[in-house]
Amino acid sequence: MNRLQSLITRKTFYLPLLLQLLVSIATAQVKYHAKDNLQLVVNGTSTLHDWDMKTSKGECNAVFVVNAAGQLTGLTALSFTMPAESLKSDHSSMDKNAYKSLKTDKNANITYTLTSATLLPDGTVKCQGKLTIAGVTADAELVATTKVNADKSIAVKGTRKISMKDFNIDPPTFMMGTIKTGNDLTLQFDVTLTK
Repeated sequence: MNRLQSLITRKTFYLPLLLQLLVSIATAQVKYHAKDNLQLVVNGTSTLHDWDMKTSKGECNAVFVVNAAGQLTGLTALSFTMPAESLKSDHSSMDKNAYKSLKTDKNANITYTLTSATLLPDGTVKCQGKLTIAGVTADAELVATTKVNADKSIAVKGTRKISMKDFNIDPPTFMMGTIKTGNDLTLQFDVTLTK
């Protein structure tokens, strides 16, 4: 092999490595975290009136792909854990019945673990993952909006409809069964993640 062929071979070998290095420099995987500073609301219905339960407790860990301009281009990891008994309504008797339905004596936490995600250019993130409630795990898609704030924190907001039957939960009843809650719930979440 002459010197010119050797030079061409080396350039051909190193060029892909150089391109990969440039791409990795231009983007980075950045860990974000939030603990006990979120807003989570569960909305439901009953034969008497609509109701909600709220919490600010929970922990979320995420790994976003961020480009050189500071824009989010991907989400590679996400986990969320919330103590089920941190959910509170305006009525302690309702809370007690809800905890019984959620089987909190054996399943203290509600969790979500990401399996894959797509982040769109407008900041919408579509997550596929495993949601565990009352000890039952089911596939769940979460759709949320993301926004990078001036301080580089990330605001994440979204809603998700949940059927209690998907998690083998019997909708709670009150007043000796005269008031029944509906099967469907709406989960609203708003969390700010920081580095």
